[in-house]
Amino acid sequence: MDSMTIVMDKGVNRTLHRLDAGSVTITEPNGKHSVAVGLNAPLQVSIEGHCGYYAAGMNQLADVVINGNAGVGVAENMMSGSVRVNGNASQSAGATAHGGLLVITGDAAARCGISMKGVDIVVGGSIGHMSAFMAQAGRLVVRGDAGEALGDSIYEARLYVRGKVASLGADCIAKDMRDEHHAELRSLLAKAGYDDDPADYTRYGSARQLYHFHAGNEY
Repeated sequence: MDSMTIVMDKGVNRTLHRLDAGSVTITEPNGKHSVAVGLNAPLQVSIEGHCGYYAAGMNQLADVVINGNAGVGVAENMMSGSVRVNGNASQSAGATAHGGLLVITGDAAARCGISMKGVDIVVGGSIGHMSAFMAQAGRLVVRGDAGEALGDSIYEARLYVRGKVASLGADCIAKDMRDEHHAELRSLLAKAGYDDDPADYTRYGSARQLYHFHAGNEY
């Protein structure tokens, strides 16, 4: 199968799961939920319009492009492949994702990258509050601003923000940008289609003060 076009209906995901490879265009999604979820084949999927909750969730191997906005939980629990939103994303974009690349060309709402576990996320605009909460691994790049409590209770994920940060969450601090971080950021931006100067960014990460129990913190 080289390419096909499907008008959005209840059987779209069933059709996609039967394919081993190829290119698929989905038309008229009209904000439907769970579009192109659970893909585990190297498909090229283009969704022409806005999606509801959990679009491209649990993705493996597929490259999904959403030419519109995405609702809550886009690319949630993604394992590999890529998801690109040519628009804005609602809350919890890339939540718990283990791998792959998520690109959002517009803004992302609250809790972007919450509990991320290895995914790379690049946001062309700004992100909302509590983003990267309990982020364990992976990289989050924000070309705009970040809302309150960025990186609260963060583990070993790396955050790069070009704009202003409203406030940092517990145990999240600004860190030096060494040569390897400039190279890493430049590579991530290039994969997402941007050529920003890494020197314009600030890196944030864990202060590692929450890793161990302290008797003085008892109630």
